[in-house]
Amino acid sequence: MSMADESRDREEVDRVVPGDKWAFDDEVTRVFENMLRRSIPQYDVMRDAVTNVGRHFVRDGAAVVDIGCSRGDALAPFVELATSLRPCVGVDVSGPMVAEARARFAPAIAAGRVAIGELDLRSAYPAWSASLTLAVLTLQFTPIEYRARILADAYAHTVPGGAIILVEKVLGGTAQADGILVEEYYRLKEGNGYSADDIARKRLSLEGVLVPVTAKWNEELLRAAGFGGVECFWRWMNFAAWVAVRG
Repeated sequence: MSMADESRDREEVDRVVPGDKWAFDDEVTRVFENMLRRSIPQYDVMRDAVTNVGRHFVRDGAAVVDIGCSRGDALAPFVELATSLRPCVGVDVSGPMVAEARARFAPAIAAGRVAIGELDLRSAYPAWSASLTLAVLTLQFTPIEYRARILADAYAHTVPGGAIILVEKVLGGTAQADGILVEEYYRLKEGNGYSADDIARKRLSLEGVLVPVTAKWNEELLRAAGFGGVECFWRWMNFAAWVAVRG
């Protein structure tokens, strides 16, 4: 991407920042990748780590399932490995995101190697047996009262020896620690071109929509669902990624 293209994308992202409640609508879908790249620290490192850890759990006879697939960025590296014996499945509650993912993977969908569907995890779960489940920045957008059940459903649909990868924004373990993490996070966003007003407007739009919990709480949720071997394999300030295995 040229510097001119990147600058134009940044301007478009900044115009999209909502003023009321956040929604994964057509406008957000169009600029979503650029928005993530400017808002998540070590974005490429995180994506590569998810792919590299996840590859160890891909196997014939079970699917790679991405719950909250958005445009398919986490799923894309695994589509290259997809076959009729190990398909890739993505679900998302956002119609525009689903449409974008379907267009992106159209040839693989036509070949029967990929399936993309619209689904609300609060009331349903994809009916596939998975050797790997991806939940990348998904649970944080789901009301807390549904998260334990969603992870329990993931466990029930995971084959023995399979795993889930969970990536979440997290709270600090204390108010002081959380304040430091948030301050450094906002410093990073300012360095990526967001103004103080942009940051404040986005924070307000996400209130009650993006609800993080502590790293410890996420680990407890994974263990309570039945997963073992819970391991944090990436963390930067208030973002973290875990792999957890079904024995």
